[in-house]
Formats: sequence, C-alpha cells, structure tokens
Amino acid sequence: MKRREFIKLFGGAAATWPLAARAQQPERMRRVGVLLGLAENDPETKSRVKAFRLGMRDLGWIEGRNVQFEIRYAGSKPDVIKKHVAELIRLAPDVILANSSPVMVVLHPATSTIPIVFAVVNDPVGQKLIASLAHPGGNITGFSFLESEIVGKWIDLLGDVMPKRSRVALMFNPDTVPYYDGYLSSFKALRQQSSVEAVALHVHNVAEIDQAVAKLGQEPGSALIAAGDPYIVAVRGVILKATTQHRVATISPYRQFVTEGSLMSYGPDTADIFRRSSSYVDRILKGESPANLPAQSPAKFELVVNLKTAKALGLTVRESFLLLADEVIE
Repeated sequence: MKRREFIKLFGGAAATWPLAARAQQPERMRRVGVLLGLAENDPETKSRVKAFRLGMRDLGWIEGRNVQFEIRYAGSKPDVIKKHVAELIRLAPDVILANSSPVMVVLHPATSTIPIVFAVVNDPVGQKLIASLAHPGGNITGFSFLESEIVGKWIDLLGDVMPKRSRVALMFNPDTVPYYDGYLSSFKALRQQSSVEAVALHVHNVAEIDQAVAKLGQEPGSALIAAGDPYIVAVRGVILKATTQHRVATISPYRQFVTEGSLMSYGPDTADIFRRSSSYVDRILKGESPANLPAQSPAKFELVVNLKTAKALGLTVRESFLLLADEVIE
C-alpha cells in the first residue's frame, strides 16, 4: 500500500472514532431523593417504596444503570425528618419524592430550586405548599391524600355496620396533622342536624391513647376514626391493642389497620399514589418543571372489612355492604 493511500485510510478511520466513542458512552446517572415519613420496616412503607420502584422501572429508569435512589426513612420523628432533609439537600438530587405532611413542612422551606414531588400529603394548598392544584407554581407538585369530605364518609360507613352509633371520635396528633381540626369543623358545618356527635381526640403519646380508648369503651354507641396521620400509623399497634381490649369499633384510611385487626378501612390506595408519582418524577427528570404539572388527587379508593373483628364486636354486617367491599377479611 502506498504511503499516501495509507494516510488517507487511517485518517478516515480515525474520524469515526469520536462518533463510536460517543455511542458507547453510558447513560448519565440521575439521582432521586426519597424521604418517607414512616419507619423503614413498616409494611405500609415497603408497599409504597416497591410501587414507586416498579413505576420508575416501567418508565425506563433502572436503578444502578441510569438512576440512583437515595432513600431515607423518618419514622414520624421530627428530629429525624430534619436530619434527612439536610442530608438530601446537601446531595442535591435531580428531584426529591417526599411523603407525609410533617416531611413537607420541613422540606418546603429548605429549598426553592430542587424539584419536589409530594405523595400522600393532605391539604397541600391549605398548608401553603403549592399555590393551587391546577397551577402549583414554584418547585413543588405532587399527589394529595385526603380531603375534608372523607370525615363524613368514615362516619357514614361506621353507621352502615353500627346503626346505633351516637359518638365518633377522630383521633390524631395535632403536632403532625393540625388540619384535621378544620376537617372536623367542615363536617359539622355541612351536617348541622346530624344525630352523631363528632369530636376531635388529640393524642401525643401512648398514655393518652390508652386513656382515650378506654373512655370510649365505657360510652355505649362510641366509635373511633384513626386518622391519616404518620404518628397514628407508627403507633397503630397500641391503638389496635386498646380498641380490641375495650371493644371499640375503628375505621381508618389504611388497609394495614384492618389486616392487623381493626373493623374496616376506607381510603386511597397509597401504593397506587406512589406508583403514579413515578410519572411526575420521570417527567421532571426529562426536563419538565413541577410548576407546570398540576397536583393530582387520589384516583383509587379501597374499602376493606374485617368480618372476624365485626363478629367479635357483636356487629352484624349486611351482605349488601360486604358486596361493596374491595376485600373482606374473615
């Protein structure tokens, strides 16, 4: 081969190297922070994380290949929430998925630049996390959990299996979810002639829970609503033990309560919310702004009834009511 031909051939081959090298470059690793308000070993937590991971995988985000998850668990403890928020802000992820109102209360003022998608958070507009559901504005959007109308629904469902109920207590920790007082006020305003007395039951510790449930058990016709509250989820074992001991019918928004012994649950499917939240994380990673992504309400609600618990409480559940349930535990 002549020298001139060799140089021409070599130069042509070399010109293709940058293109080939670029084609072989791995995808840029994206980092997603995840902060949950519950404990790591809680079955509810595991269900939510699994649903989010599956949603991300279905959208092409494979952990270790093109995305890295920085997952933190707060266990409904304010000091742990603050610690993890500070950690995630220092890591500067591409987006943060945040779960629970206590988490958002700390995270919201901590950054105005890192995109945030909230999941299972009550009253985001009332808490001033976003400007409106349709136009969130700023760096935050997400998926809400419960609206004030849910209180009336819980009371009605209790009435379906407990017609003689006369007093229903809504139990929550006002330090973590103060908006439930407003939810209760809205219910009373809408149903001024209601024959059922609805009261707030503020609890801050195990002793207050035991005392409150014992008192309800002494009042015929009383029932309990265990509110959607990360603190209530964390101490549900205490609540369930007390309600079983004092024979108090209980409803909550969480399926986990029913599988562990409460009478029934009615509320949004939290795993479904987390799976849906992956779509917004995906869109933000692809360049969209959270300000332009409307905040969404739950799309799927579930009614679960524990027939074994109903029988233990001496309650008769109509077959027509059981047909409405998504699941009946016997």
